[in-house]
Amino acid sequence: MKKNITIPAILFIFISLCIPLISEAQQRGWYGRGRGPASSETLPVPKDAQEKKILDVLDEIAANQRGMLNVPMDDGRLLRILAETMGAKHVVEIGTSNGYSSLWLLLALRTTGGKLTTFEIDPDKVKLATANFKKAGVENIVTIIEGDAHKEVARVKEPIDILFLDADKEGYLDYLNKLLPLVRLGGLIVSHNWDAMDQDYIDRLTKMADLETIIQNIQSGGVGVTLKKR
Repeated sequence: MKKNITIPAILFIFISLCIPLISEAQQRGWYGRGRGPASSETLPVPKDAQEKKILDVLDEIAANQRGMLNVPMDDGRLLRILAETMGAKHVVEIGTSNGYSSLWLLLALRTTGGKLTTFEIDPDKVKLATANFKKAGVENIVTIIEGDAHKEVARVKEPIDILFLDADKEGYLDYLNKLLPLVRLGGLIVSHNWDAMDQDYIDRLTKMADLETIIQNIQSGGVGVTLKKR
């Protein structure tokens, strides 16, 4: 006699199959662990005590300073890899917030002998970022400029290796127009939240012969990585 499989039995089989997969995901850190939402299969492994100190502060920020609209962990790791790979000496960031993305950049700059200039309009966020930089031990290689970056970027005079934009999306084109002349040939413009950007800005990055742009991490809103051609 042929027996029908009941719905409860099907659910039991499904759950039995899923539990080992969930357990493995937890062990491997595939989601919800440490430095923000972990979409990668691996997490950063510190090479030395100073790197561990910075990563520990990133862990603390992810756990205790939510609601700051920080970049996802994978985008932060991308920033670090770009800066360290090109041996960046000067990175300019628009939109410090609490310093989360800054710390990923500073992971690279501490090894390249570089420095970060970062702009933030909110005084409370400036204080929070300053405290986070000090806790991570990188306050000597970062300068926070408080105020409206549309005006304050005029203070930047040195060549820029990477320009990272993560502030008011409607203001990106103005930041680009003011700072692109300082971005060195072979330098990068990294634009966060590609899906929310002004079309004129996107056109400038994608339709002009002097720039070459690709989009990364589409699943998290998109990061535009733009090369200023030599």
